[in-house]
Amino acid sequence: MTIRVYYEDTDVGGVVYHSNYLNFCERARSHLFFDVGRSPILEGGHFVAKHIEADYLKSAKLGDLLEVKTSLVEMKKASFTLLQQVFRDAELLFEMTIVLVYIDFSGKMTKIPDEEKDLFLSLQ
Repeated sequence: MTIRVYYEDTDVGGVVYHSNYLNFCERARSHLFFDVGRSPILEGGHFVAKHIEADYLKSAKLGDLLEVKTSLVEMKKASFTLLQQVFRDAELLFEMTIVLVYIDFSGKMTKIPDEEKDLFLSLQ
């Protein structure tokens, strides 16, 4: 997914504020659903972040055009791990691994529905 860096994404020096990389990655995960004509809002439950490890390698700046790439690292019954990387051209700026779990509306972790599992398995 391609993202343009706007003034609202940066600090007073025009450098992307650290938490916005997480927002860029969240947006890219939502687009995985949008790109196949679906919504990330599911009938039986939803995904929540359980664990994130992030590495800030270089700074993006106002006006940069960024590419967020997402790949599947591991799939389990009720959770999965993604690697998300943010590039400016071929230069890696940021990467994170995120563990997402599927919970029902009562808050109980439960098995990921097959349709959503297939969507994320396609990222391998």
